[in-house]
Order: sequence, then structure tokens, then C-alpha cells
Amino acid sequence: MSALFPDTHPKMEALQIELIRRMPPAKKMAIVDGLNETIKTLAISGLKERHPNATAEEIRFLLAELMLGSELARKVYAHAR
Repeated sequence: MSALFPDTHPKMEALQIELIRRMPPAKKMAIVDGLNETIKTLAISGLKERHPNATAEEIRFLLAELMLGSELARKVYAHAR
């Protein structure tokens, strides 16, 4: 098997893959959910840094633009603007 992560020893990578394969689906979903929340938190932090005077509502809209694209964000959040 070729290495997925060149900075990880092949034996450790194989062990990680095996542990993930054995993991119950609910545990995998919990990990994905946690990663999604982390990414959302980082995105919000970046938006607040770039737009320090933005209101909470404006930050929510900017986040929606990042996640959904401008067109869909405008459709979804038209009532909020």
C-alpha cells in the first residue's frame, strides 16, 4: 500500500487505518462532527479578524457565503438582510 501521509511511518499509518476501519460508525460520525465544528470556529475567527466591526448577524451571513457560496447564501439569508 502506498503511503497516504509521507510524514507517518508506514506501520503506524497501517495501524491508524485499521483502527479507523474497526471504529463504530457513530464514533466516526462524532469525529467528523467535531472536525466540522472546529473548521466552523476557525472560519468565524478569521471572519471576525478580517471584519472587526461586523455584527453577529453579518458574521453569520459571511460564514454562509463561505460555506454555501454567495448566490445560495443570499437566497437562504434574504430575510435577514
